[in-house]
Amino acid sequence: MRSNKIGKQFAASALALAVSLGAQAVTDQDILNDQDTADDVVSYGMGLQGQRYSPIDTLNTSNVKSLQPVWAFSFGSEKMRGQESQPMIKDGVMYVSASYSRVYAIDAMTGEEIWQYDARLPDGIMPCCDVVNRGVALYGDLVVFGTLDAKLVALNKDTGKVVWIKKVADYQAGYAITAAPIVVKGKIITGVSGGEFGIVGKVEAYDAKTGDLVWTRPTVEGHMGYVYKDGKAVENGISGGQAGLTWPGDMWKNGGAATWLGGTYDAGTDSLFFGTGNPAPWNSHLRPGDNLFSSSRLAIDPDDGSIKWHFQTTPHDGWDYDGVNELISFDYKENGKTVKAAATADRNGFFYVLDRTNGEFIRGFPFVDKITWATGLDKNGRPIYNTKDGRPGDPSKAGGDKGESVVAQPAFLGGKNWQPMAYSQDTGLFYVPSNEWSMDIWNEAVSYKKGAAFLGAGFTIKPTNDEFIGVLRAMDPKTGKEVWRYNNPAPLWGGVMTTAGNLVFTGTPEGYLKAFDARTGEELYKFNTGSGVVGTPVTWTMNGEQYVSVASGWGGAVPLWGGEVAKVVKHFNQGGMVWTFKLPEDRVVSR
Repeated sequence: MRSNKIGKQFAASALALAVSLGAQAVTDQDILNDQDTADDVVSYGMGLQGQRYSPIDTLNTSNVKSLQPVWAFSFGSEKMRGQESQPMIKDGVMYVSASYSRVYAIDAMTGEEIWQYDARLPDGIMPCCDVVNRGVALYGDLVVFGTLDAKLVALNKDTGKVVWIKKVADYQAGYAITAAPIVVKGKIITGVSGGEFGIVGKVEAYDAKTGDLVWTRPTVEGHMGYVYKDGKAVENGISGGQAGLTWPGDMWKNGGAATWLGGTYDAGTDSLFFGTGNPAPWNSHLRPGDNLFSSSRLAIDPDDGSIKWHFQTTPHDGWDYDGVNELISFDYKENGKTVKAAATADRNGFFYVLDRTNGEFIRGFPFVDKITWATGLDKNGRPIYNTKDGRPGDPSKAGGDKGESVVAQPAFLGGKNWQPMAYSQDTGLFYVPSNEWSMDIWNEAVSYKKGAAFLGAGFTIKPTNDEFIGVLRAMDPKTGKEVWRYNNPAPLWGGVMTTAGNLVFTGTPEGYLKAFDARTGEELYKFNTGSGVVGTPVTWTMNGEQYVSVASGWGGAVPLWGGEVAKVVKHFNQGGMVWTFKLPEDRVVSR
């Protein structure tokens, strides 16, 4: 449903017409070059590799203290929570999604609304972790996004009118889409949410112009992949080769492994990189084995959906340590040679560096203060489990419906959850928004029922100290060294951006947009947006000036699943705004 605010229809239409006259279609080349260009942001991750690095240095350590807001836009209505979106900017227009599957086009100079689209969501949607949406994709004259009832919607970027809508999965079975799609070779690539409901994860590609399904790849071993030719499904191999290799009985049929965070893409290897979530149910005693391809990173062929390689961070996951966190491609020098690497900071507390050409393990190390479920990683990157008291107990051996409880650290919300980290091409460091918390976790008896939670576990999350929960860390991927850290009282739940101006930006649940010196970690700037910042900042130039934007609006999984931590943040105000900043003209300093 497209809606314009009463009394502003004529003005909005005139503005949309004026903007469309100067707007250019977004091309594949625009998307591939996004990381190296300054005037637009046309991909989730500020570049398909997901580095979230900007080459713009107008705003820098010497002048960021003078950064000022120039406009703020309200998402309106009563739907004021969980604003986890990353804005996109093209030809002076910002395209930003909001909670409850809404999308806005905004004049990036003035903050004036051009159009708004509200998806008609049915009763009975089942998003596990709040009503969030993390962003849109741009291609041609389309704005494409996923909805909480598991559809893809393509809108005309100038008018907001629907061009096509496609059902991706059955929301009544627990499926949803909260991630931003990405565009590769004219195809819209999307994953799905729903791992807590016993769905089967998948990655799918749709023709951007028509919305036609091109291929589908299930992410649970035993399920058939397909390519679509002339509207007909053609078998393209069973994921993992056959059923039952790493799953007992029929457990693979509802195996989870949701691809709920979306993916990245590396043009050099022509590979999509998607992470997969927890195996279902959480009770690992019901499913002995590695349970592929849950809690893994997958390299996928963008042409037909074939799996090129996989790396599993938590085999036989019993703690909900989803492996969905972004896999970021980067290069570094070692012994005079260029290493084509990729890195991820996993929910399980370990940071992994892989060879992105084949998925081989290069190195791994903890990036949080304490890990209890494992004692380390072996030479292949496989966890060395704490077999004494690391895994929740088996209910069937406890004489009842509840197994022995254990204390596990990190908590299931992870050493790092969905909030994307950033990589600086200047410092060679990753900036990781992380959290220090533990959980009491126990297993319970459970059976699958469509549309019902399929956990088989109970839990309580707790802070591990009184001073802080969130930690923004600068990590060296070559040595595993923590170069600097910033401790935050509340858990960090927003994304990170870094720039050639030697800056790192992120937000806090206390409402601040903050900027740090990328080399030292010194806090250089903060501005309170009025609600918790759980979105991801972006930057671009317009008329020769550098702008920074971020969505603000507390929400997400922490207030819903956070246990004792949720009590710590219960007084934080919800909200729904996007804020845009720039320097006053007299404070721009050449470097």
